[in-house]
Amino acid sequence: MKDVYFSPDRSYVVQMLKTRPDHDGIVRLRSLIFEKRNTIFLAAGGDYWRRLFVWPDDMIDHNGKIGLIAPTYPKAFYFEDGQAPGSPLQVKGQVKHGKWFASGWIRSCLDPRELGTWRSHIQMLVQLAQAVRRMHMAGWAHSDLSYKTVLVDPRSGSACVIDVDSLVVPGRFPPEVEGTPDFIAPEVIATRHLRLDDPLRNLPNRSTDQHALAVLIYLYLLYRHPLRGGKEHDTTDPERDETLSMGEGALFVEHPTDRSNRIRLEDQREENRKWSDTDKVPYTVLGPYLAPLVERAFITGLHAPAERPTAGEWEDALIRTVDLLVPCANAQCEQKWFVLRSTPGQHCPFCGTQVPGQLPIMIPSRGRETGDGVRWIPENQRLVVFDNQELRPWHVSTGAWPNERLAEADRTRVGYFGSHEGAWVLVNEGMPRLHDLTAGKDVPVGGQVTLTEGHQLRLDILENGGRVMQVQLAYPGSPA
Repeated sequence: MKDVYFSPDRSYVVQMLKTRPDHDGIVRLRSLIFEKRNTIFLAAGGDYWRRLFVWPDDMIDHNGKIGLIAPTYPKAFYFEDGQAPGSPLQVKGQVKHGKWFASGWIRSCLDPRELGTWRSHIQMLVQLAQAVRRMHMAGWAHSDLSYKTVLVDPRSGSACVIDVDSLVVPGRFPPEVEGTPDFIAPEVIATRHLRLDDPLRNLPNRSTDQHALAVLIYLYLLYRHPLRGGKEHDTTDPERDETLSMGEGALFVEHPTDRSNRIRLEDQREENRKWSDTDKVPYTVLGPYLAPLVERAFITGLHAPAERPTAGEWEDALIRTVDLLVPCANAQCEQKWFVLRSTPGQHCPFCGTQVPGQLPIMIPSRGRETGDGVRWIPENQRLVVFDNQELRPWHVSTGAWPNERLAEADRTRVGYFGSHEGAWVLVNEGMPRLHDLTAGKDVPVGGQVTLTEGHQLRLDILENGGRVMQVQLAYPGSPA
């Protein structure tokens, strides 16, 4: 749709539209570039959002053509090391569109340094969910979320949404595109044969964004598509088969009671088979926060848009999942990290390596004033402890959370955990009100406290959003 030209210093690009929009189209672009852009970037947290969007900041009319001026993509979103030795793909210097990281086979063609870790994948998905949440909070829909309109860098754990000039604003700017195959919601595909003005026709909106976001999250964590399995709906008409497979007849490849769309391993490239085997690496490896959202997205909400998880729910679940991650003991493990689940005999689901020894789990409670004093209420959260695990301000206070409202100065770690002479300790680096409730004494900055079963620590006072953490000593390698 556009011819793109770099500026002489490569600090910005000019995107010349191949077809000149009509009057309404030009009004739409002006609104998106100026009015809508300012809504995000000139409001509180604007600097944070500049990292998560590449948004055009000006428009030109030149020789009868309309052009958009936008910043160049950040350096992190260009391949630095490129392809693996002997790979047929030549990617060094190319843009990191999400498709490069969405399948086992393509990943096997990339330099391992470009792949990041499973933890960095979750961190980049936090940013993607935040960007979508911000658009939806403003009342907009992207309308074409896909691995073509999202840049990702697993190496640094970064993500960025691009191509925002097709935003949908209900009642003002209708959708101009249907979406990208693999990410179009089933209800859009199932009704695409109807006229655009037919009230039964489903067009891109926030709920279709929610479907596309769920597909992206599933793809980047499990490297397989949630709907592309082995079920054939029409063996004589490939186009009708595709329409049914992704539309009216769409079925989750891991549906718990209907296995008819399981992925056929014999049809997969060797590099994809590990990830295509949903019995060996099921979606439940995503842990207790993400797995239920997968079920809502691809089972209960697949054909019921109102049931789909919101971007905010994905963001919250992804952030909480980071606290459940532990490093794999196998230095050769490709993913490096995995979710520690509350079952005995824990092992890495990606390489099978057993979890060695004993790992504490911190169980937080938040304080609430009652007529009888302070009541500590358990939260839906856990923090798994391992060597050099960090405490951040959002672990200490219920008033902090790692989103656009948290200043950079408030993201610095305030403590860390370590193993010392067979015992686990918490070292206080920046918690002036850390108090050992079990021992009845303060733990000064620079001091440390040994963690024992049932030990209770108050991380901050109630006025600051105080939180108490209780220690549970877990033995993932053997029955608890």
